[in-house]
Amino acid sequence: MKKILKFLLSRFFISLILIAIQIYIIFKIFNYSIENPLIAQFFIFISFGVSLWVLFNKHEPEYALSWIMIIMLAPVYGAIFYLIFGKKNLNYVGRKRAEKYVNVYSKYSSRFPHTMKDRSLALKHIDKDFYCMSEYIARSSYSPVWAHTIADYYPLGDDFFPAFKKELRKAKKFIFLEYFTIGKGEMWDGILEILKAKQQQGVEIRILYDDFGSLGRVDGSYDKMLRGMGFKAKAFNPVKPHVNVRMNYRDHRKICVIDGNIGFTGGINLADEYINRSVRFGQWKDSAVLIKGDGVWNLTTCFLSMWALSTGENDTLKQYRPTLTSVSNDGFVQPYSDNPLDDVALAENAYTQVINRATEYVWITTPYLVLDHEITSALCLAAQSGVDVRIMLPGIPDKHIVYEVSKSNYKELILNGVQIYEYVPGFLHSKMFVSDDKVSIIGTINMDYRSFYLHFECGVAFYGSSVIKKVKLDMEDIIMQSNQITEADVRNVSLIRRACRGLLKILSPLM
Repeated sequence: MKKILKFLLSRFFISLILIAIQIYIIFKIFNYSIENPLIAQFFIFISFGVSLWVLFNKHEPEYALSWIMIIMLAPVYGAIFYLIFGKKNLNYVGRKRAEKYVNVYSKYSSRFPHTMKDRSLALKHIDKDFYCMSEYIARSSYSPVWAHTIADYYPLGDDFFPAFKKELRKAKKFIFLEYFTIGKGEMWDGILEILKAKQQQGVEIRILYDDFGSLGRVDGSYDKMLRGMGFKAKAFNPVKPHVNVRMNYRDHRKICVIDGNIGFTGGINLADEYINRSVRFGQWKDSAVLIKGDGVWNLTTCFLSMWALSTGENDTLKQYRPTLTSVSNDGFVQPYSDNPLDDVALAENAYTQVINRATEYVWITTPYLVLDHEITSALCLAAQSGVDVRIMLPGIPDKHIVYEVSKSNYKELILNGVQIYEYVPGFLHSKMFVSDDKVSIIGTINMDYRSFYLHFECGVAFYGSSVIKKVKLDMEDIIMQSNQITEADVRNVSLIRRACRGLLKILSPLM
């Protein structure tokens, strides 16, 4: 009873109710308005115009098709919902702040053209294919490739957490935290105690978290509470109890930077299920990576760009540069970020490049499989060309509707030779690629429309690094604990379920 009462009084539930009331009022107003034939014809004309706008706007084909279908099925209401929720409108961040976000990267990039060129040419001599991939990432996101960077890989949150706390305790100058989810509990409480101690030692602490991702886990004014403790803190894109397009854009990154020399990223948020201290969907299988050395700079600029976007503050970058001078080489490392402030689908394109350049194998872990035509075609073509393509997904889902959308893609992939595995012990949340023992990507990027087009995301590409072997070994372990989905499984689905999945697949870009 206490849990029910807590939920009914939560900010999430109250906001949901208020938004539902607003949507109901909008519907009633338009129902009343279209009783007049002239007004009804006017709105139908507007709906036709909106359909043309959707068709000729810079939308992905699947996204445009979904909205056009909705507008056709409900001409007036579909157009209204598109104008509220579907139109890509980034004015909510403010043009000046958006420019600051870009300038943090672009100014840095223009200052070090020669050193970046040297590293790129060194990679080119080793592997021309992945030189091209690294060049694309660098030019699209101002994220150069680095040498003199070592890495360590954590296959579980349980392994990550002790190492994370150990590095936090070593901080001398600053700690930057940027996470989609912060949740009160053993994990965050332990981190917070360390942060308080480091602050007393004069360490600068900045905390940036996504308000929606932390909804129901911390109070609505939690960033204010953190500032009261003396930290610099900000909730990204605060949830407002009214209908608005801003809710679509979330900060899905997971970044920690310590003194400019140590960086963490991956799929792990700062909440108890990520270290299996609380059980939600069986075992929570997630991964993270630590990088040490020059490559951390990309994560630093990634954080500072988002800080500039969220707060409007400018920073002098020089004081946050890496200071280590004796880090050995372990291949090449390229942390990068993606954002919805431009028309470049960097995250998806980086994944597609790994698939297209694979000659022996490409293995993937992702919690969601909501694909567009381009990446589906790339996966099928690779498998048909003799490449060993394997995708690992959760055995226990966290979102049942999205789980069914994922399953709607199984048949086409399996019939074209892609192997699909479901992780039996629980929820597989890690987002990783590994290919040909040459390249791996570890990060925050799901294989779905939100990560590819609407969220602020980040990842790290490794070329010739020892991390690649560790990722592959972890995936081999995942496969050993998974059930392979067979052709018989995808054919033996009821007609009603196939129809529901087909409809969900059409609407999947809107989820």
